[in-house]
Amino acid sequence: MRMARRATASDGSLALPGVSGGLPLAERLQAPWWRLQALAPGELSARWGIAGLAMLVAGVVWVTAFSTAGQSILVPRSPYAFPGWEAGPLGWVFGHPSLSATTMMYAYSGLMVLMLLAYALTLLAARSLSLRMIAGAVVAINLILLLGPPLQLTDLFNYLGYARLGALHGLNPYSNVINAESFDPVYRFTSWHNLPSPYGPLFTALTYPLAFVSLPLAYWVVKLATVAASLGFLWIVYRCARLLELDPRPALVLIAANPIYVFYAVGAFHNDFFMLLPATAAIMLLLSGRDRMAGAVLMLAVAVKLTAVLLLPFLLIAARPPQRRLRVLSGVALAAIPLAALSLALFGLALPNLSEQSSVVTGYSIPNLIGLVAGLGGRTPGLMRLIDVLAALVVLWQLRRRDWLAGAGWATIALIASTSWLMPWYVVWALPLAALARSVWLRRTTLVLTAFLVITFMPAFGSVLGAWGINPMWTSVGQAASAYQTKLQR
Repeated sequence: MRMARRATASDGSLALPGVSGGLPLAERLQAPWWRLQALAPGELSARWGIAGLAMLVAGVVWVTAFSTAGQSILVPRSPYAFPGWEAGPLGWVFGHPSLSATTMMYAYSGLMVLMLLAYALTLLAARSLSLRMIAGAVVAINLILLLGPPLQLTDLFNYLGYARLGALHGLNPYSNVINAESFDPVYRFTSWHNLPSPYGPLFTALTYPLAFVSLPLAYWVVKLATVAASLGFLWIVYRCARLLELDPRPALVLIAANPIYVFYAVGAFHNDFFMLLPATAAIMLLLSGRDRMAGAVLMLAVAVKLTAVLLLPFLLIAARPPQRRLRVLSGVALAAIPLAALSLALFGLALPNLSEQSSVVTGYSIPNLIGLVAGLGGRTPGLMRLIDVLAALVVLWQLRRRDWLAGAGWATIALIASTSWLMPWYVVWALPLAALARSVWLRRTTLVLTAFLVITFMPAFGSVLGAWGINPMWTSVGQAASAYQTKLQR
């Protein structure tokens, strides 16, 4: 009986939304919308999950085909430079399909809606799918994206720009800007020309050797490393689910089938994976009882992106009794010392430029929308101070939770919601915590945030609202923020 109760709890912990039994599926689909929350992964048959996975793979193939064909909204700055080594080898496979800019805008936006539908189908049928099928689809998606160009973002080239700025031209990337290397071949592919590097010292140091190879080779090394980190991160999530005695299939689907994960994180070859990989590894190590190593590995994540430090207090809560906490802290100290020495040796006292990046605004960030609703004209400095205080209070409150993974997840959601420069891939920070925690509401919130970010960042969304006279950046506050962003990018 005890084992049966335990299995039930484990299964329900990843249920989305986590109520088993009850009404038959047909009746649930006819119920009012608030009753649909009873649906849980595995309550749709495998054929629906297979259909969802097939739609995701087909969507990736479609986007890759059109992104390799030539200049489009799918590849920023492609009208200025789009060499064959950036487009990738799949141009030979797909040929050169083309659509007008307007047609592409609406087609891609419609595809994102279909990808949300495919995500929902796959998630609801996750328990009906075999682990091998899920893994095969995930690997296929990652490999197809690997062979195409970065989607919608220029961040990969910014990484290389900062690497060449420091290693090749001898200019500290934390106190100099990419404009200082306007003569470098990487310059025409970059975007943030007047922004000192916001990336952590370990990540920046790891990119320095790429400055001494050709730009095409460095480009493909970053792409290969990013996809490898993505797959490694998903394997660690699988191991964490096993250690927590959870079914890993819903956890993997929640993360790897997420359209933002696919098209903004993997598809854009974003460096968040180099933070997520060690951060999630720290969770795995703590669950395995390797406390000192957990603390040390977490510091690697912090040295890539500072946001990973948010996980530390929750690891300390999980590490009981106090002797385990001391081991975690000793691991933190042992790793922090050489990492600090590395930073001092390469960059002196200069630190990643997070202040300027936090000053820019996206129209549909939560602070900007709150400012508009409150009649302030958008995100203002005073409002941001208030939101930062509220976010800090949320984090402190979550430290009281017994479910430390859920607490870390809610703290991460608070961090995402409090930033004025809200980007879609930020939701990836919360996905592993939502997948592994026992909080149904955390998963619901993460899914709602995913849908919100997918919709508001669709190319057609701003165009449609603009036709109705709606633009969250038309106020004086918004125009000032837009001018500041233009200054950083010019």
